[in-house]
Amino acid sequence: MIRFNKMAAAALSLVVLSGAALAQVKPEDAITFRQSGYKFMAWNMGRIKANLDGQFNKDEVIQAANVIQAIANSGMGKLYLPGTDKGKGWKDTEVKPELFTDKEGVGKVAKAFNEAANEMAKVAASGDAVAVKAQFGKLGESCKGCHEKYRVEEKH
Repeated sequence: MIRFNKMAAAALSLVVLSGAALAQVKPEDAITFRQSGYKFMAWNMGRIKANLDGQFNKDEVIQAANVIQAIANSGMGKLYLPGTDKGKGWKDTEVKPELFTDKEGVGKVAKAFNEAANEMAKVAASGDAVAVKAQFGKLGESCKGCHEKYRVEEKH
């Protein structure tokens, strides 16, 4: 019983500390972290597309799909802290103010993206290039759903 209480106390401490650490993230760091996640996801989307357009390598597609799934399920929404609607990470944030006020709409696009990313990983594991191509289209549409509503066009 004592061991369990020590383990429970240690686990609770980790939860509290991780929450405190997240609360202490500077706005510019939160923006940098989320920009990094999206950039890495984009690179992995490109890996899948390259396999669909060229020589299909099941292992390469699985790796890329698993990365996208991991990032989609990583809790990146927690990086949209107050004060991160403006500012700079690696570059100026491209978030529209509506992302911070439209909780229902954001919830819908986030859920659609998570579902599409999870399904992408499952379909990639099958090795069926035709099914991967179909799901890749659905995944791209889920990305587009957020970009159109909540992202400012990139400034070049």
